[in-house]
Amino acid sequence: MDEFEKRNADMIRGMASDTDLKRKSHEWFMAGSRYEYSYHFTWLGRPIIQFPQDIVALQEIIWSVKPDLIIETGIARGGSLIFSASMLELLGGDGEVIGIDIDIREHNRREIEKHPLFKRITMLEGSSIDDAMAKRIYELAKGRTRILVILDSNHTHEHVLRELELYSPLVAKDSYLVVFDTIVEEMPDDFFPNRPWGRGNNPKTAVREFLKKNDRFEIDSEFENKLLITVAPSGYLRCVKD
Repeated sequence: MDEFEKRNADMIRGMASDTDLKRKSHEWFMAGSRYEYSYHFTWLGRPIIQFPQDIVALQEIIWSVKPDLIIETGIARGGSLIFSASMLELLGGDGEVIGIDIDIREHNRREIEKHPLFKRITMLEGSSIDDAMAKRIYELAKGRTRILVILDSNHTHEHVLRELELYSPLVAKDSYLVVFDTIVEEMPDDFFPNRPWGRGNNPKTAVREFLKKNDRFEIDSEFENKLLITVAPSGYLRCVKD
């Protein structure tokens, strides 16, 4: 590790222990979320609906892992699929992205399908926790050895826990399973009045339960320590065992 990397590591440790900075970061996150901050960005022309910090973190993971398959639950307007496909395009090879959503709106499907990076994308409509869907994903994953999984669909505890149970076996050592919107556990009870999730019932509670039973994964806390602003605190899970 050279002096630049050592200094960065020291600074990240310092930020991680700076409770005032972390409090201010969370306050900023909450203030920005009132204006649907994450909805304001696109990736190569499609709305990505992510915080820029988490996009950068995913870029680091993809460049490091060099996956030959990325599985994403939750498609929305397709920006995340396009992002993953663009990273695989930069890596070269025959890497693909599979996106699963229970309802792929026709106008979104149309825009994604005409994108120049659609050649690397397969979209499947249906529930990510349906056994038939999981079987299809496993069939499509045959022969792939470096798989990255990103969970960003229904954010209830039960749904995310089932996704974790279904798709974690596909992730090999040194790759990642990323669980978005664990931040729900740290937001006010009234922040999601029209959603079935909230405090005590969200991706972070699912991650906690999952890790009690599965020792193949651990939280890579370096990401949230250096991002400070992220929708996925405790959600960057690194696979540490075959």
